Amino acid sequence: MSNSHKLKIINDPIYGFIPVHNELIFQIIEHPYVQRLRHISQMGLSYLVYPGAHHTRFHHALGAMFLMQRAVATLRQKRVDISSQEEEALYLAILLHDIGHGPFSHGLEGIIVPDMSHEELSLAIMDRLNKEYSGALDLAIEIFTGRHTRKFLKQLVSGQLDMDRLDFLRRDSFYTGVAEGSISAQRLIAMLNVVDDCLVVEEKGIHSVENFLVARRLMYWQVYLHKASLCAEHILMKIIMRARELKRSGMDLGIVGSFNYFLSFDQNQELSQDSLNHFLHLDDIDILAALKLWMSHDDFVLSQLSKTIIKRKLFKIKIHEAEFSNEKLEEKRQKFAIKHNLSAHEASYFVFTGSISNLAYNQSKENIKLLRKDGSLIDVAQASDQLHIKALSEKVVKYFQCYPKTLE
Repeated sequence: MSNSHKLKIINDPIYGFIPVHNELIFQIIEHPYVQRLRHISQMGLSYLVYPGAHHTRFHHALGAMFLMQRAVATLRQKRVDISSQEEEALYLAILLHDIGHGPFSHGLEGIIVPDMSHEELSLAIMDRLNKEYSGALDLAIEIFTGRHTRKFLKQLVSGQLDMDRLDFLRRDSFYTGVAEGSISAQRLIAMLNVVDDCLVVEEKGIHSVENFLVARRLMYWQVYLHKASLCAEHILMKIIMRARELKRSGMDLGIVGSFNYFLSFDQNQELSQDSLNHFLHLDDIDILAALKLWMSHDDFVLSQLSKTIIKRKLFKIKIHEAEFSNEKLEEKRQKFAIKHNLSAHEASYFVFTGSISNLAYNQSKENIKLLRKDGSLIDVAQASDQLHIKALSEKVVKYFQCYPKTLE
């Protein structure tokens, strides 16, 4: 990269020293928008299940950037042309790919800012940073949005084997202690190549790809979709929904600032610059402080649900392969409503159902191609002699039901 300055290093518990020798990259890392990620949990409320899972989106952003550094070095060794401008843009794109996450990451995605994904918010924040830095992020945004002419650059940031996935699997496995998610990210990166402007894996790396796909499947069932953290995150969503309902009815919730602003945010309201300002002031601390306050609120629903999270008195959750009976669901709701003198609507905050899905390898979106010694390409699912690899391309859907343990 052309604008090299004094080398700065960041010590990471997984990769060791992460070098930063580009002034723009360092300025972006130091920017308040990125520093905010220090207060955004990487795994939502998973720490209620795995006590070590207190790592943040900031950790993950730096880790993904480190892996991107290794990927660029590997591809250049294999004579893939990556200019210094493209290199810098790749680092910026992967560093900022999750900057649009709000409090508790995926746990409240689309809830705090209704119907907006973190990718949309990331792009809005990147656009703002680009104006602040006089267009220095133009190329990074082109790569992030897929508008750049070189397809493999986008795949490094967002694809089946992108640096995002390689880092979060390794990192989340490390901090949760779930060994099944441990992958050799740098071994996979060493096997990368580019053919016809697409990212491929050399054939000898097939077992690393198999391990990656299996680890991804297992981490979703054992960690990301663990029934206790799944229940906790849905209770958290219910708390925000109830708070918003009470706010609109004119009830005082005792909070001010950016979180209070979003409780009045209309679903059809466009994200203005003022709204984005408020979003960039939000993090996990705002939500936890509100929950601690609401534990003593006069509204039974809000106070009880808040206690459920803060005191870790989680609901019972059952997961089935078939949908639950509506009659049994209503029976539980009525029982809870009568016991606590609640309306059917209020009881629905305590007894609810939903669905989850797991798809480790999405062939319809993008294939993982293996590069054979003769130069031909083959999909990993066809090349693998492991029958379960083919099964990983099939979506598995399950259904869950949550309710207070007193209804057992």
